[in-house]
Formats: sequence, structure tokens, C-alpha cells
Amino acid sequence: MVERINWDNAGAVIKTCEVLKKGGVIVYPTDTLYGFGCDAKNEQAINTINTIKNRSGPMSVIAPSKYAVETWLKLPGSDKKDVLKKLGGFTTVIAPVKDKIVSKNISGKNQTLGIRIPVHPFCQKLSQNYSNPITTTSVNRNKQDPLTNPDEIIKEFSQEIQLIIEDGIIAGVASTIYLFEKNKWTVLRS
Repeated sequence: MVERINWDNAGAVIKTCEVLKKGGVIVYPTDTLYGFGCDAKNEQAINTINTIKNRSGPMSVIAPSKYAVETWLKLPGSDKKDVLKKLGGFTTVIAPVKDKIVSKNISGKNQTLGIRIPVHPFCQKLSQNYSNPITTTSVNRNKQDPLTNPDEIIKEFSQEIQLIIEDGIIAGVASTIYLFEKNKWTVLRS
């Protein structure tokens, strides 16, 4: 049975951290859509999300702050500044990161990682209180539209997730994705 907690419940972050530490998969609200989340270093949990979505490959993470992201990046100082300027709100930035920041199962080509700093208060609290990066990928199966209603999410994924953090219907638009590669920016999704 999937546990349901409202995002502003006093124990929501603590409960979510417990589920993540045990290798569980959560659904949580962001500023754009609901996301599947797991510990970005836990390969078994990552495999579970890939199985749920019927896909594999790179996956983005949420970050607690630009300061944290700065410690993850494997770039010279001026390039780091460019990446940090783009981060925030409705953007995902893909850039090279150091070894062991996340599992190689979610890294992209040349050890790149998609990184977001959502403005949703739950995302901020969760990422500040959990020791590892947390994955963020839309709540849907491959080639289907993201689900926006918690009741529909539970109906579809109740056997595959352990916890849903609710914030009503979130029918936003997926984040804009920027790739930083060879000192230039490419928009992958707008």
C-alpha cells in the first residue's frame, strides 16, 4: 500500500528521507510536474524507476543550492559560473560532474548530469535534508503524458512506489533543458 502525505505535513521530509535511505521510490511535487525520486547513488532504486518508466539512460537530480552544485561540477571556474547562472526555477542544466556524485547509471555522455533547483518548498527542504542527490523524472511510462493528479498516479503506480507526497493537481510544463558542452550552450528542450 502506498503511503500518502501532504507536502506541508510536519513529518513529510523525515518520512521521505526514511523511504529513500531504504532504497524506495517516491513521487513528489516539483514546481513543474510530479517527479519520481530515489537516491541517485542507489543503483537498485534507479533500476526500479527505469523499469517503471520502461526506459533507461540519464536522469536528472534536484539540488539543494547553487553552492552544492558548485562542489559537484567538474569545470573550470568561469564555466562553473556560467552553469550556476542558468540554474534555478524552471531550468535543468546538463554539465560534467565529478566522480561518485551519482550512480553512473544516471550519468550522461562524458559523465554529465542533469541538475535542477526547483523552487517548490518541499524540494528545497528534502534536498537540504537528504545526504545524496535525489532523482527527478516525470511520472509516466515511456511515451505517455506525465500524470498530474495524485489519485491517477496512485491508480497507475501503486504497486511500484512506496510513498507519494501530494500537492494537488500539478499541471505545469516540463523544465527547459540546457546542455553545457565545449564552452557553449545547447537547448535540448524548451
